Amino acid sequence: MTDDEDLALKYHVYTYKSDGNDKLRKIMTDRGWISERPETKEFLKNGYEEFELNAAKRIMIETPEKVFLNNCPQCNRLARTPYAKQCRYCTYSWHNLNSVQD
Repeated sequence: MTDDEDLALKYHVYTYKSDGNDKLRKIMTDRGWISERPETKEFLKNGYEEFELNAAKRIMIETPEKVFLNNCPQCNRLARTPYAKQCRYCTYSWHNLNSVQD
C-alpha cells in the first residue's frame, strides 16, 4: 500500500474502534493515529469495501510480479494461504508437486 492508503486504512480502523468514545478518539488523534487530512478521508468516501478493492486493483496493475495467488491445480479456486497445498473446496492435495514457493 502507498503511505496515503496506509493512513486511510489506519483512519478507518481507529475511527471504528473509537466510535462513540470522544475521549479515546481525541487521544488517537493527538498521537497521530487518526489523520484528519481531507486527502485521507477521500480514499474512504465510497466506503471501506470500495477502498479495499481500489487498493487491490492498483497493486495488481502496478506490481503484478510481486503478487502470488495460490490457486488449486485441480479446480483453480484460491487456496486459503499462499503456502497451502490442499484445496479447501475440492480437497485436492498437491503436497507432492514442486511449486514456486518451495
